Amino acid sequence: MKMKLDITPDLVAAMAAEVKAGEKAVTAAMREAGTGLKSSWRTQVTGAGLGPRLANSIRNQTFPRAGESLDAAALVWSKAPVIIGAHDAGPLIRSKDGFYLAIPTAAAGRGLRGRRITPGEWERRRGLRLRFVYRRRGPSLLVADRARINKRGQALASRSKTGRNQVTAPIFLLVPQVKLAKRLDLDRDAERALDRVPGLILANWVKGR
Repeated sequence: MKMKLDITPDLVAAMAAEVKAGEKAVTAAMREAGTGLKSSWRTQVTGAGLGPRLANSIRNQTFPRAGESLDAAALVWSKAPVIIGAHDAGPLIRSKDGFYLAIPTAAAGRGLRGRRITPGEWERRRGLRLRFVYRRRGPSLLVADRARINKRGQALASRSKTGRNQVTAPIFLLVPQVKLAKRLDLDRDAERALDRVPGLILANWVKGR
């Protein structure tokens, strides 16, 4: 006795079609999850008052870069990882040489290219020496004697020969350490994005059929 098994439709073709649908669904889901996480992180950064420039440092990429795969993945990262990581972790910052951290006051102004100015740079640019003032309570100071305050509130060298309008201006606050406030919670959004992945895969699989 001979038996013949005829499967309609073609089982191999049907399985291949399902695999292809799965590849498209997984890739699309990871693309959506990555884009959504990038958007969430950028919203967090701007919401924390860290500015659009830092927010735009958040990027994402789906792999594979071309085509679809059941092993598709999404990578979300920042082009400024040190800054983003610091605001995410809220670390304790200490001076590298074990002494003080110099925090510029408004009278110090800005450094070159808008950067935070250092005591050495301030002395070179203003032509004044800074004097250390120890305080038992509160931060110690670096002050400039015989200075004048301009209209922008910055301390400059006074040219007065009579001493008129000369002041002793606090230029830097000196503290042994600073606790940076935690302003971001990137793990929270990452976990939410991860939780959405199964639903995204299913939705894209159904949509692709």
